[in-house]
Amino acid sequence: MKVTEQASNYANLDKMSVGELLQNMNREDKNVPVAVEKCIPQIEKLVEGIVERMKKGGRLFYLGAGTSGRLGILDASEIPPTYGAPFDLIIGLIAGGDTAIRKAVENAEDDLEGGWRDMQPYNVGINDVVVGIAASGTTPYVIGAVREARKRGLLTACITCNPGAPIADEVDIPIVAVVGPEFVTGSTRMKSGTAQKLILNMISTSTMIRMGHVKGNKMVDMQLSNAKLVDRGTKMIMDETKIEDYDFAKSLLLKYGSVRSAVDNYLASK
Repeated sequence: MKVTEQASNYANLDKMSVGELLQNMNREDKNVPVAVEKCIPQIEKLVEGIVERMKKGGRLFYLGAGTSGRLGILDASEIPPTYGAPFDLIIGLIAGGDTAIRKAVENAEDDLEGGWRDMQPYNVGINDVVVGIAASGTTPYVIGAVREARKRGLLTACITCNPGAPIADEVDIPIVAVVGPEFVTGSTRMKSGTAQKLILNMISTSTMIRMGHVKGNKMVDMQLSNAKLVDRGTKMIMDETKIEDYDFAKSLLLKYGSVRSAVDNYLASK
């Protein structure tokens, strides 16, 4: 039996108090970072491969179904505002299309050719990277996509939570975070989903740093899409340039459109 489908380590959840439920869930969640830590060598190999290809014009595709697909879309959608990267640099695709982000689409994940077909509008190239996300490691939509991508010479990887999962044999870099049975039997939106989210954070953040979108420890290319980010950017400029006038620093940010550009232009004028 798949680890992700094994019976919970806890019986009679419906008899527990709210406090007991929360404490036991938290106890299980503590296993997740340990499982992810064991995957760091594979994650490192993947990030290095992504950066190498992005520097040649490649992109990163995440493919998944259900929770796995939604997590990929979440990670991809946060890259442009956080790092100022193009919206189509990291692309998240889910079985069933955008409708499936909010509502399950019947049988979509069982389409072996669906994942690769969904990638075709993006003119897939040899420098692109495909990461299949599947807690079970058996989702046909995802397996079909990575299989075809690998056949065509693209770098492929997977994020799964089952040892010996079929998808691991279909990719160049298998990332297998074994978090154990879920608190609610089979509910992979829990520990498995948390592990996937942590790994996706590591992949995209490390990639963006290596691609030059972070200076020191700051997001110097972030989009100025709300007042909070304008304030954050203003303070970054003040810290970097030693400007003490908040309004002046803010005016530089708004004039040049990013922390990086404002700092570079200010320092060049000195």
